[in-house]
Formats: sequence, C-alpha cells, structure tokens
Amino acid sequence: MRPEESVQRQKRAAAERAARLVEDGMVVGLGTGSTADYFIEALGARLGTNLRISAVATSERTTELARSLGIPLIPLERRQQIDLTVDGADEIVPGSLSLLKGRGGALVREKLVAVASRREVIVADQTKLVEKLGSRHPVPVECVPFGAHLVAAQLAALGGKPALRRTGELPYITDNGNYLLDVDFGPIDDPERLAERIKLITGVVDHGLFIGLASEALIGTDAGIVELTRG
Repeated sequence: MRPEESVQRQKRAAAERAARLVEDGMVVGLGTGSTADYFIEALGARLGTNLRISAVATSERTTELARSLGIPLIPLERRQQIDLTVDGADEIVPGSLSLLKGRGGALVREKLVAVASRREVIVADQTKLVEKLGSRHPVPVECVPFGAHLVAAQLAALGGKPALRRTGELPYITDNGNYLLDVDFGPIDDPERLAERIKLITGVVDHGLFIGLASEALIGTDAGIVELTRG
C-alpha cells in the first residue's frame, strides 16, 4: 500500500470511530478538513437509524457537505453549549493535546465551536503527532485586511516569519472575509505564551494554536486506533 493510501485509511478509521460517539439528541460540532469530512460522511450514514441530531458547521465547505448528506444544521447563535465536536488537526502534541490548526482556513469558527463544546474529540492519522507545535507547519493567524502589513511586522517581532496566504496571485479570503498570515516560528517551546502574545496584537482575529481545548484524540495507525487523552 502506498503511503498516501495508508494515511487516508488511518484518517477514515479514526473518523468512523468518532462517528460512533454520537448519540441520539446530541448537538454536534462539525470540523473542517479532509479528516473531518470522513467523520461527516460517517455521521450522515448513521442518520435514519433512530439517530436524531442537529449540527453546527465550522465553515462554508462543511456546511455544503453536511447539507448534501441531509444532516440538519443550526447556527451557533442558537446554542450556548455543543455536546460533542469532532475535528481534525495539523499537528498534535500527545499528553497536552495542544494543537496546531488552520491549514483549511477555518480556524476562527473551529475555535469558537471548540470553546462552546462540552467535549472536543480530534481525529487524525499518526503523521500529525509531533513533539512541539510548529515542527512541520507555520502557525496560521487570521487578521483583518486593513493594516495586515502592520500585523505581519508585529508577528515578525515575535520571532516569526509571516507570509500572506494566497490563492493564485490574490490573497486568500476566509469565510469571515479576513486574511490569513502563515507564520513560521519553527518548533515552539512555549505555545501557551506565544498564543497569548499573538492574540494581543491589534488586528489579529485569532490564531491556529489550540491550547487546552481538545479533551481526547483518536489517532489512526496501521495497527489500529490509538486513543489519547489530555494529561
């Protein structure tokens, strides 16, 4: 089996395991990304088997997929708390379950849904496990377009190397109408402190460091599913 096929199988297995956590009557948060898509597809397949749920989507992409599968959606504004959210991650630190997210461009809505969730379960393949956040990917930072160059300068002052995410020659625009700066900090020794400092920059909406939000993770491996909990 080719490596990419193995990764996709691991993602699907973790997502399908997570779909079995959904119970009748739940309000479910739907993440964004390739692994979250597998979860949404598995959840859609369970509808009509005496499973009645409502769901909150974290992106327009997820909204479209959920609707195509007949999953009933409600806006986040109608809920103070979500029972269970299942989402993916770009990097995961075992033990703390600190996450790096945002390569799919939905980090702000994903974080809002995570904060509103009683239980946040991350699904991923084993390649997402790292010793330190920032080891493989830059930190996405969503900022307002006006003065984005000033935000980039302050991120550089924190030791990062910011790059404006683009779609072709044009800036990438999030579902919220904002820009994304992908900031390479290298392996991050103190993600909690960095998260605080980024959030204090005027013009920043939020960032892809998810600290203390995931309660558990289901990691697909060639040997089966590994269950991780936050220590």
